[in-house]
Amino acid sequence: MTVGIVVVSHSSKIAEGAVELAAQMAPDVELAAAGGTDDDRIGTSLEKVLAAVEQSLVDSGGDGVVVLTDLGSAVMTAESAMEFASNPDAVQLADAPLVEGLVAAAVAAQGGACVDDVRKAAEAVSFGGGAEPDRRDGPAEASGLGDPDATGDFELINPLGMHARPAAKIAGGLSGLDAEVTVNGADGMSIMALMALAAGQGSSLHVEARGKDASKAVEYVGRLVKEGFGEL
Repeated sequence: MTVGIVVVSHSSKIAEGAVELAAQMAPDVELAAAGGTDDDRIGTSLEKVLAAVEQSLVDSGGDGVVVLTDLGSAVMTAESAMEFASNPDAVQLADAPLVEGLVAAAVAAQGGACVDDVRKAAEAVSFGGGAEPDRRDGPAEASGLGDPDATGDFELINPLGMHARPAAKIAGGLSGLDAEVTVNGADGMSIMALMALAAGQGSSLHVEARGKDASKAVEYVGRLVKEGFGEL
């Protein structure tokens, strides 16, 4: 069993599409889409969300459920469903961007993370990120963080390079470590930032990490790269 994940959106198509995307990276995780109203209009349905949560509680076998939402009333609907759930203590609402947070949570669940860590993996993902730092002097100097505690350089060997699945594996794994990590200057916990690197096969990834788990973080990224992200 793994932690279950429920996606609540105002649109059934958005919920189903997000689940379809995440399922590509976490095939063993039970993902449930609860989007739109009961007659498939734009909106949310307490009955639909509650049914998805209850089924996910069953499918997770007691491992727990994490709920992700898109906008405004979806959060309130999810909170209401959690209150009415048969085991509300096993359900957690993640404050995270829907797509990036979902992928990070799904990857963490696929790796066997507990419900707390799955929620934290989703919440470790940034909402939109903001402006890019000036990296003319390098990411460490631009961010004012000083010298890294650990570094590593690794060559991408998988044919497709840094696409969605490798980015999700990096971001999802790093979210459980006590470290701040950059990959070629990009936030190592942001799937979109990693994908934006557009690093193809043969490209070099320069990893810098700061914090208690800095060495573990660099080793983790290095191992994924050397294994070709399981795509060879």
